[in-house]
Amino acid sequence: MNSSRKPSNPHSQRNLSSEIGAFIALNQEIFAQLLTFVDFAEKFTIGFVEINFPPDAEILVEALKTNPDCRDIQFVSLSFSDANLRFLRDEIVNKLPTIEIEPNKKLVLIVQGLEKSIGVYGEYPPVLQDLNFVRDAYKRTVPHPILFILPDYALTRLAKFAPDFWAWQSGMFRFQTPQVTKDHAINETQNTERIIDRLEPPEKQERIDLLQRLLMEYNPTGHQATGENLRNCSNILHQLGVAYLSKNEPIKAREYLEEAEKIANEFQDSTFYAEVLNTLGDSYGQQRQFDTAIAYYQKSLSISQQLQNSRGEIAALYKLGNVYLDLRQFTQATTFYQQCLEIEQQIGDRYSQASTYHQLGMVAQYLREFEEARRNYQQALAIKIEFGDRYSSASTYHQLGRVAQELREFEEARRNYQKALAIYIEFGDRYSSASTYHQLGYVAQDLREFEEARRNYQQALAIYIEFGDRYSQAGTYHELGRVAQKLREFEEARRNYQQALAIKIEFGDRYSSATTYHQLGRVAQDLREFEEARRNYQQALAIDIEFGDCYSSAGTYHNLGAVAQDLREFEQARRNYQQALGIKIEFGDRYSQARTYHSLGTLAEAEENYAEARVHLQIALEIYVEYKDEYSGAIAREALERLPE
Repeated sequence: MNSSRKPSNPHSQRNLSSEIGAFIALNQEIFAQLLTFVDFAEKFTIGFVEINFPPDAEILVEALKTNPDCRDIQFVSLSFSDANLRFLRDEIVNKLPTIEIEPNKKLVLIVQGLEKSIGVYGEYPPVLQDLNFVRDAYKRTVPHPILFILPDYALTRLAKFAPDFWAWQSGMFRFQTPQVTKDHAINETQNTERIIDRLEPPEKQERIDLLQRLLMEYNPTGHQATGENLRNCSNILHQLGVAYLSKNEPIKAREYLEEAEKIANEFQDSTFYAEVLNTLGDSYGQQRQFDTAIAYYQKSLSISQQLQNSRGEIAALYKLGNVYLDLRQFTQATTFYQQCLEIEQQIGDRYSQASTYHQLGMVAQYLREFEEARRNYQQALAIKIEFGDRYSSASTYHQLGRVAQELREFEEARRNYQKALAIYIEFGDRYSSASTYHQLGYVAQDLREFEEARRNYQQALAIYIEFGDRYSQAGTYHELGRVAQKLREFEEARRNYQQALAIKIEFGDRYSSATTYHQLGRVAQDLREFEEARRNYQQALAIDIEFGDCYSSAGTYHNLGAVAQDLREFEQARRNYQQALGIKIEFGDRYSQARTYHSLGTLAEAEENYAEARVHLQIALEIYVEYKDEYSGAIAREALERLPE
C-alpha cells in the first residue's frame, strides 16, 4: 500500500470553469474588491487574502489569471511550504530574477503556503519575527504588489506577531468557503482509509492541517460559534487531540481536548463526553501520569454505566486494564479485562473479544505464565483470522513471538516476529514495525548474532526517532548497550545505558529504570569498578523491591553475589546467590537457574571445595544441555574439567 497517498482535490474531477463560476458567485462582492485592489496597486503594496483551503486558493488564482479585467496584469504564484522557513524576503528576492516578466504587464506576486512556517501554536514564529524586522527593506528589494493567501489562524498570528508588517496592508479580503470544499474536508477527516496511528508523520500533519482549516470554518476568529457549529467544533477539537496523541504530543493534544470537553459538557452530550474523557485519559497515560489517567477513565466509565452504554463501558474498562498493566498491578488489570470480556460476551461482540484476550495474554506473560499467555494469544489470533482482520493479527503474532522467546524457542519466536513484520510492511505501518525490529534484535542477541542484533536495534531506533517516540527509544538504547557490552565495547555500552536511563527518568518510569541500573552495574563490574557496580545493583534492587517485582530481583541478587565473589567476600556472595536461586526456583525459571548454579560452582572452586563445585557445575551443565545452550554449556564443561580430582 502506498502510504504517501495524497487527499484528492475536490475540484480536480469537475469542470474548472464551473468551479470558478460557483466560487465567484459565492464571493462576488469581495472578488470585485480584490480586482479593484490589484488594478490600482503599484510598486510594493500588501494585500491579505483569507482562504482556509488550498484548493479554493488555486481556484481564486485561476479566476484572477483568466479574468478579462486583469489582462494587463501578470500574476506569479510563489509557494513557501517549508515549515522551517525564516527569511521570507531573501527567498522572494532570490526568485525574482528567475521570473520572465511579460512586456507591458504589471507583475503581482501571490505568496502561498506561508501558514506552514507560521504554525498554529507557540510564541513568535521566526518567519514573522523576520517579517516584522525587515519590513522597510521590502520597499526597496520587492517593488511589486504582493497578495498573501493565508487561512484564518495564520492571519491572526501574523497580525499578532508581525504588527508592523500587518499595519502596512492596503487590503484585507475574506473569501467564503464553498460547501463542496467543506464537505470534502469533512469526508477526508471522517473516512480515512487507515487509522491515524498507522499514518506516516507527513500524512498525520496533513490531517492536522485539514482539521485546523475546518475548525476555522466553524469558529472563525472574532466570532462565537453557536448551535450546530459549536457541536461540529467539539468533534474537530477531539479529532485534533487524537491526531496530536498519534504524534506523541500529549500536551498539545490537551489544548484541544479540554476545549472539546467543555463544549460536550455544555451540550450535555454524555456519550461524546465519555469518549473525550477517555482520550484525555490517554493524554495523561502517554506522559505516564497514571493516577490522572485513571481518574478520567473512571469518570468515563461512570457516565457509560449510567447511560447503560455497553460499548462505552467496554472502552473505559479496557483502558483501565491497560493502565493497571503499565503499573504492574496485574490483579486489577485482570479484573478490568475480565469485566470487559463479560460485557463483550453478553452483547455478542465476538470481534472485540480478540483485543481483550490479547491483553489477558500480556498479563499472563508478565506473570511468567507462558502457556496461559500463549492460549490467550491464540484465542485472540483465531478471532482476528475469523473476521479477516489481517492487520491487527500482527500485534498478536508479535506477542506469540515474545512468549516463544521467553521459552527459548528462538526459531519459533523469529517466525512469529517475521509474520508480524510482513503484515506491518504490507499495511505501510512503519511505526509499529519498530517494536518488531527491536524484538528481532533481541532474538539475534540471544543467539549471539550480535551484529545482526545491532542492525535490527538501529532500525528500530531510527523509526522511533523519526516518529518522535522518545520514550520507546529508551528500551532500544538499553539493548544497544547490551550488544556493545557483549562485544566488550564497555564505554559504548555505558553511553547507551545512560541515554536509556535519562529518558526513563524524564518520563518518570522508575520501574524500568531498575533494569538499566542493573546493566550499568554489569558494565562497572566488567571494568572492575566493584563499588560502582554494587551501588548500581543496590539501586536496581531497591526499585524491584519497591514495585514487588520479586522475579527481577533474582538477577540483581545474582550479580551482587558476583561482585562479592570478585571482592573475595565469599559468605556474602553465597547468601546472594542462594537468594537468587530460591527466587528462580519459586518462579520455575529453570534455564536461568543454570547461571546461578554455575556461579555457586565457581565460588566453591575459589574456596577449594571441589566436591561442592562439581555438584553445582554439573547441574548447570545439565540445564544448558537441556535448553540447547551450547555456548554456556561449553564454559561449564571447561570449568568442570579444570577441577582437581
